[in-house]
Amino acid sequence: MNLSTIFRIAWEGLSSNKLRSLLTMLGVIIGVAAVIAMVAISAGTEATISERIESLGTNLLFITPNLSRGGPSAGGPGGSSDFLTFDDVDAIATSVSGIAGVSTERGSTQLVKVGNVSIDGVPLLGTTADYPTVRDLTVAEGRYFNSREVDRTIKVAVLGYGIAQDLFPDGGAVGQMVTVGSTKLTVIGVTAEKGVVGGTDFDNRIFTPITVVFQKFTPSQFARAIGERVTTIFVKVDDKDDIAKITFQIQILLAKRHDTTVDELPYSISTQQDVIETQEATSSAFRSLLAWVASVSLLVGGIGIMNIMLVSVTERTREIGIRQAVGATPGDVRLQFLAEALVLSLVGGLIGVVVGVGGSAIFGSLGDFRTVVLPSSVFLAFASAAAIGIFFGYYPANKAAQLDPIEALRYE
Repeated sequence: MNLSTIFRIAWEGLSSNKLRSLLTMLGVIIGVAAVIAMVAISAGTEATISERIESLGTNLLFITPNLSRGGPSAGGPGGSSDFLTFDDVDAIATSVSGIAGVSTERGSTQLVKVGNVSIDGVPLLGTTADYPTVRDLTVAEGRYFNSREVDRTIKVAVLGYGIAQDLFPDGGAVGQMVTVGSTKLTVIGVTAEKGVVGGTDFDNRIFTPITVVFQKFTPSQFARAIGERVTTIFVKVDDKDDIAKITFQIQILLAKRHDTTVDELPYSISTQQDVIETQEATSSAFRSLLAWVASVSLLVGGIGIMNIMLVSVTERTREIGIRQAVGATPGDVRLQFLAEALVLSLVGGLIGVVVGVGGSAIFGSLGDFRTVVLPSSVFLAFASAAAIGIFFGYYPANKAAQLDPIEALRYE
């Protein structure tokens, strides 16, 4: 008996009991759809996080104190040299070649007032003039403050898009005065809408020269202790291929400034790609976990196929005897029932692919999560369904092939 005949007979056998066949396929359908959907949600989340990290600025270097050496709170010998200072920012900007900009930030949370409008808990971020270049921030109205205004501690502010809408709903924010805490700042610009990136709402911030934050918004009891220390310095590199060379230049410069060696430098210099790779590794592990959990449904579907096929063998014992009596070999019988199990899993797999891809698209368009259907997940889920059909269908098929034709013909 050729394969086309075997599959035709298998299809006819399944079609004779459509409802039971559909219910048997249900486990496979749910399993395949669950694998595709879970992987799509995970891949979508990973893509969103990567885009948000990249939107913070490209070709970035992050310089941070190495906390394993005691960090900013270190009080022992050399502890004071573990700090990064605002002077380090200026030194990197003037001494290191091949960079597009250097910036840092010092934050505070303040009450902001304009006329009768009062908003509490507004993030105030002190930065440098290079901040828009380094962090890919666009100014839609007016301008950003310049280096002279930073050096002279000029009390100016650039409003985030959202906070500008809240304080000046009718527009015209540029040139107005805002009271931040007890300090009046002149608005010189409004940023373009950027949204939430990496958990930070850029539209709900007020930007001002970092020297203003040092002078006006650092509590006196802390000012003497922390001075002009900063936690992170951001460096934007002109050419991504020069990152390693520029990293080494920065290490040498900081080692000289803080009286140490490059090997013992108490600072870590990481790239944006390092952050993305760490995030991708975490997301990949989570995606694999989701895929394995969803695969349990496939396993349950396979057990359902085996169970129904065993029932089918029992119900069709006389039919098997007749087939053997007219010349069907045990191999033909085995192939017939194996083909039925395979058809169940393949048809269930195809329906599951349609449900999984379609469900992922609908979930992504209607829900808050982005979904990205990976072709590899579709192939893997469908191939797994086929493998499960063969694996769990073999035992019933083999049992049917081992029936004695004489006993089978006597079966009632």
